[in-house]
Amino acid sequence: MRIVSICPSNTELLAYLGAVHEIVGVDNFSDWPKEIDHLPRLGPDLDIDMDAVEELNPDLVVASLSVPGMEKNITQLKERGLSYIVLNPNSLEDIGDSLLTLGKRIGREEIAVNIRQQYRRFIELYKSKSEEVTHRPLLYWEWWAKPVFTPGRKNWLTDLSELAGGRNAFATEPQASVQTSWEDVAKRDPDHICLVWVGVQQNRVKPAIVYKRVEFKDITAVKRNQVHVLDEPLYCRPSPRLLTGLMKLAALLHPTIYPDYVEGDEWQDIQ
Repeated sequence: MRIVSICPSNTELLAYLGAVHEIVGVDNFSDWPKEIDHLPRLGPDLDIDMDAVEELNPDLVVASLSVPGMEKNITQLKERGLSYIVLNPNSLEDIGDSLLTLGKRIGREEIAVNIRQQYRRFIELYKSKSEEVTHRPLLYWEWWAKPVFTPGRKNWLTDLSELAGGRNAFATEPQASVQTSWEDVAKRDPDHICLVWVGVQQNRVKPAIVYKRVEFKDITAVKRNQVHVLDEPLYCRPSPRLLTGLMKLAALLHPTIYPDYVEGDEWQDIQ
């Protein structure tokens, strides 16, 4: 098949399904695995060059609705009569289901079944470890600072927080993504602040900005210097790579309960 992926998480799903060699074009933000580096770039995921997509003559375009504004990509795919599939997982369970849905569509159902089983086994392993945790710290995940966006209850980062022995401070809110305020964050008094600004490279996120916020001066995380800049690709993309993020987070929060994380490790390495 000739497959085009217009979202980084979808590119990663295709990689787990062993279909990298069938990808003929990707969005500008897809950066994993390295085997895609040579592929044509089709623009940022919110502003895809559909003329360039059409010129690639794809058998299938793998689209997404994981970020507000991606709807226009779907509209344009429909208008051009291009064959496409839309993935929009919110939870870790949804991501496993997306593997199977995509695997069936591209003729890799057996591989999809196997990788989903492996994925679920890993989740169960960390669920078991999380039951050893007696104190679950409260985590504030900052997706964006102005306006303030953070994941709510129906989101993979709520799942990830719990598996790592923590709690998402905004799991009280039913939606997947919550627009809030620094004052609201301060009232919840998180033990840890996790900065994962969507689409921003880790080295461009400066924790000093958090310490300058007047609203945050009395937050436990700030007073205890528990402000973390984490790898955005391992926490903001709904793909199995989130489980590598889980390994890093769990080791950070509870180093005496969870395995150490060695930079470069992937979740499949400790099956």
